[in-house]
Amino acid sequence: MKAALAFDTSNYTTSIACFSPTVHAQARKLLEVPAGALGLRQQDALFQHVRQLPELAEELLGTRQLELCAVGASVAPREAEGSYMPCFLAGAGQGRVTAKALNVPFFPWSHQQGHLAAAAWSAGRTELLDRPFLAWHLSGGTTELLKAEPLGRAVTAEVIGGTTDISAGQLIDRTGVLLELDFPAGKALDALSREAAGKQSPFAVKTDGRHFSLSGMENKVKALVEAGEEPKEIARFVLDTLAGVLQRVTTDVQNEYPGLPVLCSGGVASNTRVRYVLTEFCQAVFSAPEYAADNAMGAAILTYREWEAQYG
Repeated sequence: MKAALAFDTSNYTTSIACFSPTVHAQARKLLEVPAGALGLRQQDALFQHVRQLPELAEELLGTRQLELCAVGASVAPREAEGSYMPCFLAGAGQGRVTAKALNVPFFPWSHQQGHLAAAAWSAGRTELLDRPFLAWHLSGGTTELLKAEPLGRAVTAEVIGGTTDISAGQLIDRTGVLLELDFPAGKALDALSREAAGKQSPFAVKTDGRHFSLSGMENKVKALVEAGEEPKEIARFVLDTLAGVLQRVTTDVQNEYPGLPVLCSGGVASNTRVRYVLTEFCQAVFSAPEYAADNAMGAAILTYREWEAQYG
């Protein structure tokens, strides 16, 4: 069985994946972030990707006998002119060299396109890639509401809403640092919030149509920490507030685009509270948690679909 290979080197995860209709697997590893830091400089992320790619390739391909038909990679954050982050050079360069060595085609994708593909496939809704849909891309660097449409065998996405300042993932991670949790803090904050009684009422985040600001929430969290509020209650407060504003904006947009399904992707889409609220009140479709965070599976899926369309 022919399979596609793909690379994704985001700011916090090195990932390699292979995909065919019957075989799919991935190997991924988080980048190391110093304790107390709020992230990595691009040059440090790039260095770690270069160091981690060989060991992940060995993990993924060492014992598998695959007939690779195409190679893909995430080459930019978004499918937009000027969208660029140096860390993607590691995966893009590795992908181009591998494709040339194997004499197979190379297909470039955006990191965001990969997220949408992985979310649709892991939710059992690959057909969404062939029709218009709405999508949230909720991650450490992005909180964008998208209107997506088919582009060949991939998707193209127009930003129609989201945050005007810090992303949902940045709010979660900055809260985690204040609570002395490991970075990135998504899983730990989620677990901590489930122990809370919910003593703090959600913050009233102001919305301007489809857009909203989360910087006021960061200031509120700092005030709660200084006041000695329990970490579990702060965690619950942050996630209840985030889920609430996402629900409000999603409902408004669903009224504007009736009948379009809502797909949720990105690392924050694995959060328990966000998943519950948007599923219960907006009937949103979510990526499987293991494919919500940064991954190369989406790029591998798109690579196989494009190879099948052109050469299969």
